[in-house]
Amino acid sequence: MPISQSNARDKAKILAEALPYIQRFHGKTIVIKYGGNAMVEENLKQGFARDVVLLKVVGMNPVIIHGGGPQIDQMLKRVGKQGEFIQGMRVTDAETMDVVEMVLGGSVNKDIVNLINRHGGKAVGLTGKDGSFIRAKKMLVKDREKIGEWISIGQVGEIEHVDPSLIALLDSQDFIPVIAPIGVGENGESYNINADLVAGKLAEILRAEKLILLTNTPGVLDKAGQLLTGLTAQRVDELFADGTISGGMLPKIGSALEAVKKGVKSCHIIDGRVEHALLLEILTDQGVGTLIRDQ
Repeated sequence: MPISQSNARDKAKILAEALPYIQRFHGKTIVIKYGGNAMVEENLKQGFARDVVLLKVVGMNPVIIHGGGPQIDQMLKRVGKQGEFIQGMRVTDAETMDVVEMVLGGSVNKDIVNLINRHGGKAVGLTGKDGSFIRAKKMLVKDREKIGEWISIGQVGEIEHVDPSLIALLDSQDFIPVIAPIGVGENGESYNINADLVAGKLAEILRAEKLILLTNTPGVLDKAGQLLTGLTAQRVDELFADGTISGGMLPKIGSALEAVKKGVKSCHIIDGRVEHALLLEILTDQGVGTLIRDQ
């Protein structure tokens, strides 16, 4: 069926609009936190994989860090455990850690790798234990009710060190790294690390051009539910202070804020429920979601 002239003009306009962005970001690292609906809805999964492959083909270096909270919860229920969270972090005892490794480092990671490869990419699945490239230590969180006291949440880790050489090697050979957020301690113990924190730290260490966090919301919302499209680091600090950013958004926005303060050019909180959200953000004039810059 022949394409109409109006449709042809629209398609040509979209392609032409993408050119300056392809030129600007050629050779640049784009760190992408993949999670939410984009990981579970079939059409969004397929679209995400195609978008990642396209970014690689046009010369960018996408690095994927994925979550898998719903899949972990499903497996915990199968073994008779209930997931528990403190300040947005999953409480991780030894049994839960086994489930996290099995789900994130196994089934979820390999599904993403397979999907990208089926669409023509060369994806390689990793955890932070591979080559010990994410070194971690036990995380303690402040007790908000008892001033000066700290709470243990099990085998939840905070990042001590990231070795970028493995990722750089994969990028140089046109592979797409797909990383499960599991770190390794000094004695070989496993640590469950919040995927948003891993994405932010990797973006910083890799000197990424962009950090993109896929979410199940349009972006950062104010107390009236309105989208905040452009935020400075100072404004984000204010939103933390007045309670606008809370709950599960705390580690997400916290990692974004830390990344831009440490040299990442920009961070984008975008709606993973929108088809081709990645391409809309990176390759179009309009963009989507909330942009965070240092100033």
